[in-house]
Amino acid sequence: MPFAQAAEHLAFFWGVRISEATARRQAEVAGAAYVAIQSAEVERLEREAPPPPAGPAVQQVSADGAMVPLVGGTWGEAKTVAIGTVVVEPGADGAADQARATDLSYFSRLADHTTFTRRAHVELHRRGTETARVVVGVMDGATWEQTFLDRYRPDAVRVLDFPHALEHLATVEKATFGAATAAGAAWLAAQADALKRGAPSAVLVALDRLPVGRAAQPFAARQARDATFGYLEKRLDQIRYADFLALGYPIGSGAVESANKLVVQARLKGSGMHWAPAHVNPMLALRTIACAERWAEAWPRICGRLRAAAQARCAARSQQRRARRPPPPSIPAIPARRPPRPPRPKLVVGGRPTAAHPWRRPFLADGRATAPA
Repeated sequence: MPFAQAAEHLAFFWGVRISEATARRQAEVAGAAYVAIQSAEVERLEREAPPPPAGPAVQQVSADGAMVPLVGGTWGEAKTVAIGTVVVEPGADGAADQARATDLSYFSRLADHTTFTRRAHVELHRRGTETARVVVGVMDGATWEQTFLDRYRPDAVRVLDFPHALEHLATVEKATFGAATAAGAAWLAAQADALKRGAPSAVLVALDRLPVGRAAQPFAARQARDATFGYLEKRLDQIRYADFLALGYPIGSGAVESANKLVVQARLKGSGMHWAPAHVNPMLALRTIACAERWAEAWPRICGRLRAAAQARCAARSQQRRARRPPPPSIPAIPARRPPRPPRPKLVVGGRPTAAHPWRRPFLADGRATAPA
């Protein structure tokens, strides 16, 4: 949630009062820690190549991008991949069974497609994409999304997002029949039904037979028809929707389109928001945790990294203080001791005076005893 709102909730529910700036700083620090954790994990996976965990029978992988407003009036594309386990549920009121993705998780970064593809390894590995029996890559047709699948599952079942295919057909329909016409709506509905129930080649035949010559602008209608014909013809294997539905595969990329709104736009595209590029990925990292409800797994790792960073900073400050301390004063040298005096001879031994006793020494003329020899 927005930082000011988070500070208000803390004050209301827990009686902890912090400023908006503190909420911002703590969130960015925690998010940056999780970005670093995931980056380190990617490097470990590339270095050690551990066996991936077991994946599901059918897994959906969908990638897409959403624009984020940056400071300075510019925009950047935050790319997101949504990963889910595909289940088939009975349709309502006797309708056909519906395939949908459950247990969704996300990876999102503001990065070019090469960097994003590499960094997403951490989440794809965690979800067992490499070992899933079938991976269904439902994408909107962008080239980088196909390259993304090539990196992790070149054998993926590639599906062009069904609403995306209809958008292309709707463009031709409007150019040929005009906007909001009954004839155009009927033609588009017939093609949608043909795509879901029959062979995709039938749609190409219908495109070829469009009466573009009777359009209000024949040249523009012909251009739109040819462009759509070429686009779909190039992707014939990806628009076999009847086959995909029969196999229980999803044909829509709604999971990642919802992720664009939920993970990215709901938090980073608010009114008046402009983000510094360095702060986007920390926020996206936290959003992927929150939207997939993975706090119990991720937060202890974040706290551990923050504690380790605090200990490293403390050790560095201690080392700097020791380096700044003046050297201890020099201790003056201790003069050498004089040699000990020889022991004085005993004067009495066994109760009798020895030769050194004054009584044993002769007296001088003035009565003083002579010095011992």
